Amino acid sequence: MDISKILDPQAVKVVGKMTSKKRLFQDLGEIAASAYGLSVNDTFDALQERESLGPTGVGHGVALPHARIAGLDRVVGAFLRLESPMDFDAVDRQPVDLVFALFAPAESGVDHLKALALVSRTMRDGDVCTKLRANADPATLHAILTEGPATKAA
Repeated sequence: MDISKILDPQAVKVVGKMTSKKRLFQDLGEIAASAYGLSVNDTFDALQERESLGPTGVGHGVALPHARIAGLDRVVGAFLRLESPMDFDAVDRQPVDLVFALFAPAESGVDHLKALALVSRTMRDGDVCTKLRANADPATLHAILTEGPATKAA
């Protein structure tokens, strides 16, 4: 598995100021609807439900919200680079500016975990995050995320 298989170029965006997690989850739902045909409401509700179990801000300005969605046939992702970092209740209490969301089929098991591990490894790479923060073009961001040694799953 590699990120190019789960992240459509249409699902990569740069946004300015985000006012809340709810607004962020709404935007992620809209991106997932546009890129993958998912329901905005189902996606929003699933992200909210997962976040209620515990924050998905993993530290160093990165959040990895994820949810299972009924009717989805494969794991897909959406990436947002926020021009203004936002509070996300991250483990290190730092604001978040890089958000990689994953959506998995409701019945998925190991594929969801593999995708989450892959994205987590990629987003823990300091060089990748530096490049993501230095670019505002969605096509360039997609290229950064889908190239390099961190994109190969173990």
